[in-house]
Amino acid sequence: MQDNYLLSIEKPARYIGQEMGSIIKSDAELRFILAFPDVYEVGMSHLGIKILYAILNKEPWLAAERVFAPWPDMEELMRRDGLSLSSLETATPLSSADIVGFTLQYELSYTNILNMLELGGIEILAKDRANDDPLVIGGGPCCANPEPLADFFDAFLLGDGEEAVLEIAAVVRQARKEGVARVELLERLAMIEGVYVPSLFEVEYTVDGCISGVVSLRQGYGPVRRRFVADLDQAEFPVEPVVPFMKTVHDRVSIEIARGCTRGCRFCQAGYLYRPVRERNPEKVLALVADALRNSGYEEISLLSLSAGDYCRIEPLISSLMAKYADDRIAVSLPSLRVGTLTPELVEEIKKVRKTGFTLAPEAGSERLRSAINKGISEEDLLLNAYSAYSAGWRVIKLYFMMGLPGETEEDLNAIVSLARQVKAQGKRTGHGGEVNVSVSTFVPKAHTPFQWEPQISEEETVARQRILRNELRKGKLNFKWHDSPLSMLEGVFARGDRRLGKLLVRARALGCCFDGWSERFNVAGWQQAFAECGLNPDWYLRRRRLDEVLPWDHLDFGITKKFLLAELERSGTGVYTEDCRHGVCSGCGVCDFDQIKMRTLGAEGDQSIEKVASVTEPVSNKTGAKRMRLRFEKTGLMRYLSHLEMLNMFSRAVSRAGVPVRYSQGFHPHPRFSFATALSVGVESYCEYMDLDVYENGDAVQIADSLNCVLPSGVRIVASQEIPLNSPSLSVIIDAVRYRVALRELSPSDLRQKADAFVALESSKWVRQKRGKTTEFDLRHELKELSVDGAVLEMVIARGKPLEFAAAITGLPLEQLVGSRIEKIEVIFSDSLG
Repeated sequence: MQDNYLLSIEKPARYIGQEMGSIIKSDAELRFILAFPDVYEVGMSHLGIKILYAILNKEPWLAAERVFAPWPDMEELMRRDGLSLSSLETATPLSSADIVGFTLQYELSYTNILNMLELGGIEILAKDRANDDPLVIGGGPCCANPEPLADFFDAFLLGDGEEAVLEIAAVVRQARKEGVARVELLERLAMIEGVYVPSLFEVEYTVDGCISGVVSLRQGYGPVRRRFVADLDQAEFPVEPVVPFMKTVHDRVSIEIARGCTRGCRFCQAGYLYRPVRERNPEKVLALVADALRNSGYEEISLLSLSAGDYCRIEPLISSLMAKYADDRIAVSLPSLRVGTLTPELVEEIKKVRKTGFTLAPEAGSERLRSAINKGISEEDLLLNAYSAYSAGWRVIKLYFMMGLPGETEEDLNAIVSLARQVKAQGKRTGHGGEVNVSVSTFVPKAHTPFQWEPQISEEETVARQRILRNELRKGKLNFKWHDSPLSMLEGVFARGDRRLGKLLVRARALGCCFDGWSERFNVAGWQQAFAECGLNPDWYLRRRRLDEVLPWDHLDFGITKKFLLAELERSGTGVYTEDCRHGVCSGCGVCDFDQIKMRTLGAEGDQSIEKVASVTEPVSNKTGAKRMRLRFEKTGLMRYLSHLEMLNMFSRAVSRAGVPVRYSQGFHPHPRFSFATALSVGVESYCEYMDLDVYENGDAVQIADSLNCVLPSGVRIVASQEIPLNSPSLSVIIDAVRYRVALRELSPSDLRQKADAFVALESSKWVRQKRGKTTEFDLRHELKELSVDGAVLEMVIARGKPLEFAAAITGLPLEQLVGSRIEKIEVIFSDSLG
């Protein structure tokens, strides 16, 4: 497959697997494929799939593998040649798995799910699956209302999955041993707390199209209550993560320091779904960070929480991390800082290595509307945080707002512009200036929030309000980003939809809709046609809901009582603030049982714990002097499909994982000081790649090679290393030529020899290369130093150019026809003895 496909598609690294940290179990009793309905670089940034991968693979009888949505170029080739969507670890087709578990992160990925099932050879509709077909389950935030997907899934897991996922796997394992029917398997799964089996419920409708009831078909089953992890310190967390070759959306060690938020922002679904607050002990966080950094080689630590600044011990934790890792140029980021929680001390610590992204989320422009949504932040706090950031050296601040919030007026829109201008003015106050990026999304009412009954503004109103903002923000020289209105409309439909949307998804997929969350792939006409053909009106789903109406998700219990949500809706109308129960009295939301399920925040014990750890984390530095090492390595097998940038990324991780005392560059984004001889073309196998690596004086050439070989993936191996003078000329300067072998199947050996002789006889052979709008012309004949033929193989020594270009010029065959030919780089000829 690789020879035929990977050179014909964009980003082959998405599909090759074999990353550092991946786990392959060829003889496991049960195979559980974790499926993410988006491309690899998005899915591999998701913490949930990393947690489940580590938990499942700890069981000797169980193999967890990964699969991601193929990009359209790969899908086209798969459909053309009848190839099945398969796992990265063992190339197991989805149809041969025991369980396929989808992460339901975003409503606009639903058509991708159907597409992946079809490509994987699994029946789209759950009712059509046989006893030995895989169990298809879903988990993640979209399970707050999974009803639009009810026709396609056997089961959903509501809430935290760390414990429940193993219970599900154990039930399936036992059912496979006993050979029970699928119906019986689903009955057994329904007995697991947090597992929702949609086929065990029947939805009834009124004549006007509303839901009259959701009836359980199994006595005692329902409402289905979400699953809770009571204590985050006891939960499994991955410290040996899979390390991608390519850059992912979040390319870093991500550590969850807390789960849940009780700030009570009335629009925020996550704030209600993940209650109560459970903080991880700082000593545990430091231990997890140390292990994860050692096993991954990342250069950034991201502390994750719905509001990282609310973590009780955030300042001493950051101080401890910086004391230990700043010398290694490892940065710390807090991607979700709430306005008002950013202190000058935090700013000073975060900026020590490099300034990671800086985002503030006021959500609404006016104090009145922020009160209505219970945001609980002041304009003064926002401007103070902005001033602190600009003073500390940040030059760009991103502001995140929503429009279309309940009760919003044109004055509230103008307040967004006014607030953004004031933030920009803080940069001028510092004397340095600063940019402001204003990002505005359309508010989507979500299930299990106080605003679940509120309407979503129409597409036309969305466009009108975006126009107002765009015009006004432009006047203040403020950058503006927004969400396309059709995408927000579709998100709203599926966020609040019911089972009748299943036929819409099937039709939309048949019309070519896929990767709907990617604006450049969104098929507006296809969705419009699908709505029309299915007789569905999107406005029906965006409308205001009656307070006594049966909602599609009412039979799913995420812990928050409807009484509490209704009270919060009423308070929003008068702007009454609901205090965070972390600092005040219990708000009575209904989540806690005050025994197992309760708020777990850090007190004095956490304080002493982190001070103890901080006292022993000061680095002992032996990083003095400098040496330069020259390494020769091989790049073979599947690794030949890695690009030059991906090789740089891989070695950056490897030197850190191997403990190589590498020196770093200076500047805004420090990186390891190493350089490659040349950029090897994707698809070329090489036995003679070279790189120079600058290390501190305690580095040893043999030790470095051995250490790297212990962490490098199969197909990349250091075969020689030596110390060279620091003032040695660079590799690119001393390379005279390169010897390649190109195997050609298109010509007979005699024809190939004849064409090679004819090419050698030429005085000149012009070649024009076009790339990214640039045209380069050079003479291939003058760049060719040697040429010989061995059967169907061309062996050539060239000074400059790509071997496939020479093969095309010699044979007269189109370059496209030769893609997939095996190319080997077997020797580099140097002008300097240090090579």
